[in-house]
Amino acid sequence: MDSQTSQTPQASQAPRQPHTFQVDLRGLVDLLSRHLYSSPKVYLRELLQNAVDALTARRAAEPDAPARVRLSVEAGSLRVEDTGVGLTEADVHDLLATIGRSSKRAEGLQEARSDFLGQFGIGLLACFVVAERIRVVSRSARTPGAPPVEWTAHDDGSYTVRTLPDEARPEPGTTVHLVARAGAAEWLAEDRVLALARDFGSLLPYDVRVGEEVVTALPAPWDRPYPSPGARRVALARHCHELFGFTPLDAIALDVPLAGIRGVAYVLPSAVGPAQRAGHRVHLKGMLLTERAEQLLPDWAFFVRCVLDTDSLRPTASREALYEDEALAGVREALGERIRAWLTGLAAGDPERLAAFLSVHHLGVKSLARHDPGMLRTMLPWLPFETTDGQLSLEEFARRHPVVHFTRTVEEYRQVAPIASAQGIGVVNGGYTYDSELVEALPAVRPGTAVAELDADTVTAHLDAVDPAEELALSRFLAAARARLDPLGCDVVLRSFHPLSVPALHLDDRAARHEQARAEAQEQADDLWAGILGSLRGGAPRARLVLNHLNPLVRRIGSLGDPELMGTATESLYGQALLMAQRPLRPADSALLNRAFIGLLEWATHDDSAGGGR
Repeated sequence: MDSQTSQTPQASQAPRQPHTFQVDLRGLVDLLSRHLYSSPKVYLRELLQNAVDALTARRAAEPDAPARVRLSVEAGSLRVEDTGVGLTEADVHDLLATIGRSSKRAEGLQEARSDFLGQFGIGLLACFVVAERIRVVSRSARTPGAPPVEWTAHDDGSYTVRTLPDEARPEPGTTVHLVARAGAAEWLAEDRVLALARDFGSLLPYDVRVGEEVVTALPAPWDRPYPSPGARRVALARHCHELFGFTPLDAIALDVPLAGIRGVAYVLPSAVGPAQRAGHRVHLKGMLLTERAEQLLPDWAFFVRCVLDTDSLRPTASREALYEDEALAGVREALGERIRAWLTGLAAGDPERLAAFLSVHHLGVKSLARHDPGMLRTMLPWLPFETTDGQLSLEEFARRHPVVHFTRTVEEYRQVAPIASAQGIGVVNGGYTYDSELVEALPAVRPGTAVAELDADTVTAHLDAVDPAEELALSRFLAAARARLDPLGCDVVLRSFHPLSVPALHLDDRAARHEQARAEAQEQADDLWAGILGSLRGGAPRARLVLNHLNPLVRRIGSLGDPELMGTATESLYGQALLMAQRPLRPADSALLNRAFIGLLEWATHDDSAGGGR
């Protein structure tokens, strides 16, 4: 070993003393109130959770033990008393002085975690959001000989623990006293405490009262016996109005025993969009967890609002939302099945109620049907679609037409609907959400049905050709019209069709629009990019303006002798056809409309002679 190595000190083998984190309680309270919890109101939920957990723990060992929670309000203070399992002095040091320690992990309190709601230490800490001082007096039911113990803490992080004489707490249980901090007295007012206690604890399985007012209301409205189905619907409608502020179209029972779920889904009375996030009320073992659960149901079920109680779902750290895991995914699927079964039942036995429901919420059912062939098959006679024959179901429309034509956009439908209807072509407007997907799925659930997307060629093929001699006589007019619209990527054809009142029809399809966009991009690109875009040009069809030879105005324009005036009139017909189809106008289209309008005004006011006008 060289000298350098020999001089290297050996690592010490002596154990090092561990260090303890120091917690700034003021900073932690600020973190809780501003980031973990959505509102100071959760302090009362935490107090109720601690009391209920204590009752559950005592009942596990003493099934006949009293189970009461009493809340009393005085000026600027709140007292919460329970007859639960209570604490010894050792428990107090272990639980209340150690943030985040759960009472379920303490010695002698090793019951199954599923029986409890929260964590004792963090729950009391949350009370500092509204309190400047917390005093806990407790006597253990597990150790009857132990004296009562008092734990007093302030929001600066200091606390004291002392034992009390027996008469300070003669019976087992715990009493928590809160003294309001500056600016938070409203949260400890009696009316506020009563409202919060009822909101959070109405489904708790124990006797909970604020003063003399009973908080709990069991059994839950969906579990109560009713004399008839009608009476049940009336009672649940009243419950929905109290919770959500609306009277539902119907109520759907949500019963999933394997997941420990009981509740009800209320059908909204008015339509909502699929992007609108639903807020559902979820109780965990009777305690309200959240009233804004968003991932409880499948996305397609946006037409209901739920309230339910569960003992299996996992809450997040703040206990104000559900943790996204396999259990929640399974519950979501199971609840979706309940709503599916309700819809199938309506289709089979109550068509009037189904029709009333679909008149409001067909969009939600269409969202479900596009992924569920069985539901699409069930709903075929009921789901409404806009067609050239009026509002019809796909089942009825397919019976009327050998080929179910459809458009992918509302604009395409508006272009062709009047003309297609006059020519006897049945067309479904597939431009609304989910509609084109459902039409395309039709052959899979209704074998033998032919479905085809309606394009410009199909429409043009159904229009009557003009006699060759008459079209030849109008060749000068057609040449002027084609020359004027060619820069816009639009061809001109002459046909005879009904109704006579339509002078011109603008037709294009996705391929034509794609080619048009490519040409516009090529014009604005540099030489290199323009060359690339030019190489992409294929045989895609162009848009076309179909002139109606039966329309008197078109005939008069065709007989004009002035080629310039013919071109201006053609531009006017082109612009009018775009407006009738309610198509969005490109800058070139807007410029054309403006040019044609000014041109016609100039022609109409042209002075042929010095002495007078036309």
